[in-house]
Amino acid sequence: MSNRPQFTWDDLQFFLAVARTGQLSTAARQLRSSHATVSRRIDRLESALNVKLFERNPRGYVMTGMGTRFVETAEKMEQETERLRTDLADGSMTQRGVVRLSAPEGFSNFFFATVLAQFAARHPHLSLELVTIQQIMSLSRKEADISVVLDEPKGGPYLAEKLTDYHLQVYGSRDYLARSAPIATRDDLLMHPFISYIEEMIFAPGLDYLGDVHPRIKPKFQSSSIFAQLTATRNGLGLCILPYFFASRYPELQIVLPGEIDLKRHYWISCHRDLLQSPRVRAVFDFLREAAAGEDARFVPPWAKR
Repeated sequence: MSNRPQFTWDDLQFFLAVARTGQLSTAARQLRSSHATVSRRIDRLESALNVKLFERNPRGYVMTGMGTRFVETAEKMEQETERLRTDLADGSMTQRGVVRLSAPEGFSNFFFATVLAQFAARHPHLSLELVTIQQIMSLSRKEADISVVLDEPKGGPYLAEKLTDYHLQVYGSRDYLARSAPIATRDDLLMHPFISYIEEMIFAPGLDYLGDVHPRIKPKFQSSSIFAQLTATRNGLGLCILPYFFASRYPELQIVLPGEIDLKRHYWISCHRDLLQSPRVRAVFDFLREAAAGEDARFVPPWAKR
Protein backbone atom coordinates (compact mmCIF):
# COMPACT_ATOMS: atom_id res chain seq x y z
CA MET A 1 0.00 0.00 0.00
CA SER A 2 1.30 3.49 -0.90
CA ASN A 3 2.41 5.82 1.92
CA ARG A 4 1.57 8.86 -0.17
CA PRO A 5 -0.66 11.37 1.73
CA GLN A 6 -4.34 11.60 0.86
CA PHE A 7 -5.68 14.52 -1.16
CA THR A 8 -7.96 16.74 1.00
CA TRP A 9 -9.99 19.90 0.37
CA ASP A 10 -8.34 21.63 3.33
CA ASP A 11 -4.99 21.39 1.56
CA LEU A 12 -6.52 23.09 -1.49
CA GLN A 13 -7.50 26.06 0.64
CA PHE A 14 -3.88 26.45 1.70
CA PHE A 15 -2.77 26.10 -1.93
CA LEU A 16 -5.14 28.85 -3.12
CA ALA A 17 -4.10 31.21 -0.33
CA VAL A 18 -0.41 30.88 -1.26
CA ALA A 19 -1.19 31.04 -5.00
CA ARG A 20 -3.05 34.33 -4.50
CA THR A 21 -0.50 35.98 -2.21
CA GLY A 22 2.82 34.37 -3.11
CA GLN A 23 3.81 34.56 0.56
CA LEU A 24 3.48 31.95 3.31
CA SER A 25 3.17 34.61 6.02
CA THR A 26 0.37 36.47 4.23
CA ALA A 27 -1.46 33.23 3.49
CA ALA A 28 -1.10 32.22 7.13
CA ARG A 29 -2.68 35.47 8.31
CA GLN A 30 -5.61 35.06 5.93
CA LEU A 31 -6.17 31.48 7.06
CA ARG A 32 -5.55 32.32 10.73
CA SER A 33 -2.86 29.68 10.77
CA SER A 34 0.92 29.56 11.13
CA HIS A 35 3.75 29.87 8.65
CA ALA A 36 4.88 26.33 9.44
CA THR A 37 1.40 24.87 9.00
CA VAL A 38 0.94 26.48 5.59
CA SER A 39 4.33 25.17 4.45
CA ARG A 40 3.51 21.68 5.70
CA ARG A 41 0.13 21.65 3.96
CA ILE A 42 1.66 22.72 0.63
CA ASP A 43 4.31 20.01 0.93
CA ARG A 44 1.60 17.44 1.69
CA LEU A 45 -0.53 18.50 -1.28
CA GLU A 46 2.43 18.29 -3.66
CA SER A 47 3.23 14.83 -2.31
CA ALA A 48 -0.39 13.69 -2.66
CA LEU A 49 -0.59 14.94 -6.27
CA ASN A 50 2.99 13.93 -7.07
CA VAL A 51 3.60 17.30 -8.76
CA LYS A 52 5.56 20.44 -7.91
CA LEU A 53 3.14 23.36 -7.59
CA PHE A 54 5.56 26.08 -6.44
CA GLU A 55 9.15 27.14 -6.86
CA ARG A 56 10.52 28.35 -3.53
CA ASN A 57 12.77 31.40 -3.49
CA PRO A 58 13.77 34.06 -0.90
CA ARG A 59 11.07 36.43 -2.13
CA GLY A 60 8.22 33.96 -1.85
CA TYR A 61 6.46 31.13 -3.63
CA VAL A 62 6.17 31.29 -7.43
CA MET A 63 3.76 28.91 -9.16
CA THR A 64 5.12 26.37 -11.60
CA GLY A 65 3.36 25.76 -14.90
CA MET A 66 1.48 22.86 -13.31
CA GLY A 67 0.57 25.05 -10.35
CA THR A 68 -0.87 27.72 -12.63
CA ARG A 69 -2.98 25.10 -14.43
CA PHE A 70 -4.14 23.68 -11.12
CA VAL A 71 -5.44 27.05 -9.84
CA GLU A 72 -8.47 26.98 -12.14
CA THR A 73 -9.47 23.52 -10.95
CA ALA A 74 -8.95 24.44 -7.30
CA GLU A 75 -11.02 27.63 -7.67
CA LYS A 76 -13.89 25.70 -9.21
CA MET A 77 -13.83 23.32 -6.25
CA GLU A 78 -13.74 26.33 -3.92
CA GLN A 79 -16.78 27.84 -5.61
CA GLU A 80 -18.73 24.58 -5.44
CA THR A 81 -17.83 24.20 -1.79
CA GLU A 82 -19.03 27.72 -1.00
CA ARG A 83 -22.20 27.13 -3.00
CA LEU A 84 -22.87 23.99 -0.97
CA ARG A 85 -22.28 25.86 2.27
CA THR A 86 -24.69 28.54 1.12
CA ASP A 87 -27.37 25.95 0.37
CA LEU A 88 -26.93 24.42 3.82
CA ALA A 89 -26.67 27.62 5.81
CA ASP A 90 -29.48 29.82 7.06
CA GLY A 91 -30.05 33.30 5.64
CA SER A 92 -27.71 35.14 8.04
CA MET A 93 -24.77 32.82 7.46
CA THR A 94 -24.63 32.65 3.66
CA GLN A 95 -21.57 34.84 3.13
CA ARG A 96 -18.39 34.11 5.03
CA GLY A 97 -14.69 34.59 4.48
CA VAL A 98 -12.23 37.27 3.37
CA VAL A 99 -12.50 39.44 0.24
CA ARG A 100 -9.63 41.60 -0.98
CA LEU A 101 -10.63 44.81 -2.76
CA SER A 102 -8.19 46.98 -4.68
CA ALA A 103 -9.34 50.57 -5.21
CA PRO A 104 -7.82 54.04 -5.78
CA GLU A 105 -6.82 56.04 -2.72
CA GLY A 106 -9.42 58.77 -3.19
CA PHE A 107 -12.32 56.38 -3.81
CA SER A 108 -11.29 54.20 -0.87
CA ASN A 109 -10.93 56.92 1.72
CA PHE A 110 -13.55 59.44 0.68
CA PHE A 111 -16.28 57.08 -0.47
CA PHE A 112 -15.88 53.42 0.40
CA ALA A 113 -14.71 54.05 3.96
CA THR A 114 -17.85 56.12 4.57
CA VAL A 115 -20.16 53.19 3.71
CA LEU A 116 -18.21 50.47 5.52
CA ALA A 117 -20.60 50.53 8.49
CA GLN A 118 -23.49 49.73 6.12
CA PHE A 119 -21.51 46.87 4.65
CA ALA A 120 -20.62 45.44 8.06
CA ALA A 121 -24.26 45.57 9.17
CA ARG A 122 -25.39 43.76 6.03
CA HIS A 123 -22.59 41.17 5.97
CA PRO A 124 -21.39 40.61 9.54
CA HIS A 125 -19.53 37.39 8.66
CA LEU A 126 -17.44 38.87 5.84
CA SER A 127 -13.97 40.37 6.36
CA LEU A 128 -12.52 42.94 3.97
CA GLU A 129 -8.97 43.70 2.93
CA LEU A 130 -8.74 47.10 1.23
CA VAL A 131 -5.61 47.79 -0.84
CA THR A 132 -5.04 51.29 -2.22
CA ILE A 133 -1.64 50.72 -3.89
CA GLN A 134 -3.08 49.91 -7.30
CA GLN A 135 0.23 50.02 -9.13
CA ILE A 136 1.14 46.60 -7.71
CA MET A 137 -2.25 44.88 -7.67
CA SER A 138 -3.38 42.47 -10.35
CA LEU A 139 -6.56 40.45 -10.79
CA SER A 140 -4.75 38.13 -13.16
CA ARG A 141 -2.15 37.24 -10.51
CA LYS A 142 -4.89 36.74 -7.88
CA GLU A 143 -3.62 39.69 -5.81
CA ALA A 144 -7.15 41.04 -5.49
CA ASP A 145 -10.62 39.51 -5.74
CA ILE A 146 -12.26 42.74 -6.95
CA SER A 147 -10.76 45.93 -8.37
CA VAL A 148 -12.16 49.42 -8.70
CA VAL A 149 -10.25 51.08 -11.54
CA LEU A 150 -10.22 54.33 -13.48
CA ASP A 151 -10.10 52.88 -16.97
CA GLU A 152 -12.35 50.17 -18.40
CA PRO A 153 -10.51 46.81 -18.42
CA LYS A 154 -10.14 45.31 -21.88
CA GLY A 155 -10.01 41.60 -22.68
CA GLY A 156 -9.50 38.59 -20.48
CA PRO A 157 -12.01 36.53 -18.48
CA TYR A 158 -13.19 39.53 -16.49
CA LEU A 159 -16.52 41.18 -15.90
CA ALA A 160 -16.33 44.98 -15.80
CA GLU A 161 -19.18 47.40 -15.05
CA LYS A 162 -19.14 51.17 -14.71
CA LEU A 163 -19.74 52.15 -11.10
CA THR A 164 -20.16 55.89 -11.56
CA ASP A 165 -18.98 59.00 -13.34
CA TYR A 166 -17.11 61.57 -11.29
CA HIS A 167 -16.03 65.13 -11.97
CA LEU A 168 -12.87 67.12 -11.30
CA GLN A 169 -12.16 70.84 -11.16
CA VAL A 170 -9.17 73.07 -10.49
CA TYR A 171 -9.05 74.08 -6.82
CA GLY A 172 -7.02 76.49 -4.74
CA SER A 173 -7.23 77.57 -1.13
CA ARG A 174 -9.11 80.82 -0.56
CA ASP A 175 -6.04 82.29 1.17
CA TYR A 176 -3.80 81.39 -1.75
CA LEU A 177 -6.19 82.82 -4.33
CA ALA A 178 -6.62 86.05 -2.32
CA ARG A 179 -2.87 86.75 -2.32
CA SER A 180 -2.08 85.55 -5.85
CA ALA A 181 -2.49 86.90 -9.36
CA PRO A 182 -6.13 86.83 -10.54
CA ILE A 183 -7.28 84.04 -12.86
CA ALA A 184 -9.69 85.01 -15.62
CA THR A 185 -8.62 82.65 -18.41
CA ARG A 186 -6.88 79.29 -18.81
CA ASP A 187 -3.69 81.07 -19.86
CA ASP A 188 -3.64 82.78 -16.46
CA LEU A 189 -3.18 79.34 -14.89
CA LEU A 190 0.39 79.30 -16.24
CA MET A 191 1.37 81.99 -13.72
CA HIS A 192 0.52 79.70 -10.79
CA PRO A 193 2.31 76.68 -9.30
CA PHE A 194 0.43 73.41 -9.84
CA ILE A 195 0.24 70.30 -7.69
CA SER A 196 -0.15 66.96 -9.45
CA TYR A 197 0.89 63.32 -9.79
CA ILE A 198 4.46 62.21 -10.52
CA GLU A 199 4.26 61.73 -14.26
CA GLU A 200 6.16 58.44 -14.54
CA MET A 201 4.18 56.96 -11.64
CA ILE A 202 0.72 57.62 -13.07
CA PHE A 203 -0.75 54.12 -13.07
CA ALA A 204 -3.91 54.86 -15.10
CA PRO A 205 -4.50 57.09 -18.14
CA GLY A 206 -7.54 58.53 -16.34
CA LEU A 207 -5.21 60.32 -13.91
CA ASP A 208 -3.23 62.09 -16.63
CA TYR A 209 -5.35 65.22 -16.89
CA LEU A 210 -3.09 68.29 -16.67
CA GLY A 211 -3.03 68.48 -20.46
CA ASP A 212 -6.83 68.55 -20.54
CA VAL A 213 -6.74 71.80 -18.55
CA HIS A 214 -3.83 73.44 -20.40
CA PRO A 215 -1.10 71.80 -22.53
CA ARG A 216 1.67 73.97 -21.05
CA ILE A 217 1.07 73.42 -17.34
CA LYS A 218 4.17 72.12 -15.54
CA PRO A 219 3.62 70.97 -11.94
CA LYS A 220 5.69 72.53 -9.16
CA PHE A 221 4.97 69.82 -6.58
CA GLN A 222 4.26 66.20 -7.48
CA SER A 223 3.14 63.26 -5.35
CA SER A 224 1.85 59.75 -5.99
CA SER A 225 -0.67 60.35 -3.16
CA ILE A 226 -3.90 62.26 -3.73
CA PHE A 227 -3.96 62.85 0.04
CA ALA A 228 -0.62 64.67 -0.17
CA GLN A 229 -1.88 66.73 -3.11
CA LEU A 230 -5.04 67.66 -1.20
CA THR A 231 -3.06 68.65 1.90
CA ALA A 232 -0.64 70.76 -0.13
CA THR A 233 -3.55 72.54 -1.81
CA ARG A 234 -5.32 73.23 1.49
CA ASN A 235 -2.06 74.69 2.83
CA GLY A 236 -1.78 77.17 -0.03
CA LEU A 237 1.05 75.62 -2.04
CA GLY A 238 -0.75 76.20 -5.33
CA LEU A 239 -3.52 74.93 -7.59
CA CYS A 240 -4.57 71.32 -8.03
CA ILE A 241 -7.05 69.27 -10.06
CA LEU A 242 -9.16 67.39 -7.51
CA PRO A 243 -12.32 65.26 -7.60
CA TYR A 244 -15.46 67.12 -6.61
CA PHE A 245 -16.63 64.32 -4.33
CA PHE A 246 -13.99 65.08 -1.75
CA ALA A 247 -12.62 68.55 -2.54
CA SER A 248 -16.13 69.99 -2.05
CA ARG A 249 -16.00 68.89 1.60
CA TYR A 250 -13.41 71.54 2.44
CA PRO A 251 -14.81 75.07 2.71
CA GLU A 252 -11.29 76.55 2.54
CA LEU A 253 -11.01 75.32 -1.06
CA GLN A 254 -12.44 77.28 -3.98
CA ILE A 255 -13.06 76.20 -7.58
CA VAL A 256 -10.98 78.09 -10.15
CA LEU A 257 -12.67 79.07 -13.42
CA PRO A 258 -16.02 77.54 -12.42
CA GLY A 259 -18.24 76.67 -15.35
CA GLU A 260 -15.28 76.58 -17.74
CA ILE A 261 -13.15 73.68 -16.45
CA ASP A 262 -14.99 70.50 -15.59
CA LEU A 263 -13.33 67.14 -16.29
CA LYS A 264 -15.31 63.90 -16.34
CA ARG A 265 -13.87 60.52 -15.44
CA HIS A 266 -15.27 57.11 -14.47
CA TYR A 267 -14.86 54.39 -11.88
CA TRP A 268 -15.19 50.78 -13.05
CA ILE A 269 -15.58 47.64 -10.97
CA SER A 270 -13.92 44.48 -12.26
CA CYS A 271 -13.71 40.85 -11.20
CA HIS A 272 -12.79 37.49 -12.71
CA ARG A 273 -16.02 35.93 -14.01
CA ASP A 274 -15.43 32.68 -12.16
CA LEU A 275 -14.92 34.46 -8.83
CA LEU A 276 -18.34 36.09 -9.10
CA GLN A 277 -19.81 32.64 -8.48
CA SER A 278 -18.42 32.90 -4.96
CA PRO A 279 -21.07 34.27 -2.54
CA ARG A 280 -18.51 36.29 -0.56
CA VAL A 281 -17.16 38.01 -3.70
CA ARG A 282 -20.61 38.56 -5.20
CA ALA A 283 -21.75 40.17 -1.93
CA VAL A 284 -18.99 42.80 -2.09
CA PHE A 285 -19.43 43.35 -5.83
CA ASP A 286 -23.17 43.92 -5.49
CA PHE A 287 -22.80 46.14 -2.43
CA LEU A 288 -20.36 48.44 -4.22
CA ARG A 289 -22.67 48.79 -7.22
CA GLU A 290 -25.66 49.61 -5.02
CA ALA A 291 -23.72 52.02 -2.80
CA ALA A 292 -22.30 53.98 -5.74
CA ALA A 293 -25.68 54.15 -7.47
CA GLY A 294 -27.27 55.48 -4.29
CA GLU A 295 -24.66 58.22 -3.83
CA ASP A 296 -24.71 59.83 -7.25
CA ALA A 297 -24.93 63.32 -5.71
CA ARG A 298 -21.52 62.84 -4.12
CA PHE A 299 -19.74 62.26 -7.41
CA VAL A 300 -21.58 64.56 -9.82
CA PRO A 301 -21.82 68.29 -8.99
CA PRO A 302 -25.21 70.00 -9.39
CA TRP A 303 -24.17 71.99 -12.46
CA ALA A 304 -23.17 68.82 -14.31
CA LYS A 305 -26.71 67.39 -13.98
CA ARG A 306 -28.38 70.12 -15.99
